Amino acid sequence: VAVPVGLLSAVRRNSFVDHTTMGLALVGQSAPTFFLGILFILLFSLKVGLLPTSGRGGAAHLVLPALTLGAFAMASVARLTRSAVLEVLGADFVRTARAKGLAERVVVVKHTLKNAALPIVTITGLQLGTLLGGAVVTETVFAWPGIGRLAIQSIYNRDYPIVQCVVFLSALVFIVVNFCLDLVYGLVDPRARPR
Repeated sequence: VAVPVGLLSAVRRNSFVDHTTMGLALVGQSAPTFFLGILFILLFSLKVGLLPTSGRGGAAHLVLPALTLGAFAMASVARLTRSAVLEVLGADFVRTARAKGLAERVVVVKHTLKNAALPIVTITGLQLGTLLGGAVVTETVFAWPGIGRLAIQSIYNRDYPIVQCVVFLSALVFIVVNFCLDLVYGLVDPRARPR
């Protein structure tokens, strides 16, 4: 969701769409996770009655926690995508592609997005740590049993083997994801491939 939003914002620079999406991204990046969670509960559960407030029982129970947890990551990726695309849009090869008469869609998707993808891939991997840290708060706000609440309860109960296991598994997931992103670098940018 964040990459298309950032791309649209860059293509429609200084328009209503750009100001609205970047304003929402700024709020998503600035507001604390617990505040967003409570705000989403008030708005979508209590005011509108569209989604359940907490617990687990189906796909509807996942929407608010996922939105809360992903708000910061989506905002960061959208803002970085906009910035990277704007930087590439000013490059000589983009002007050349436009001068050749290529459709704007082809110029933006094939030439611009491909060359702006490296920082986007980088920040996507770094956001995993933020998601793991935000899971603790999000699971508490929405009363969702997960690895974050398990870690907090284990710390309170002084159950050190569980704490060690949670830290080890989190670090392992972080390392595996970053290794996979290093492999993706080679697909995105041939210059990043090992020789």
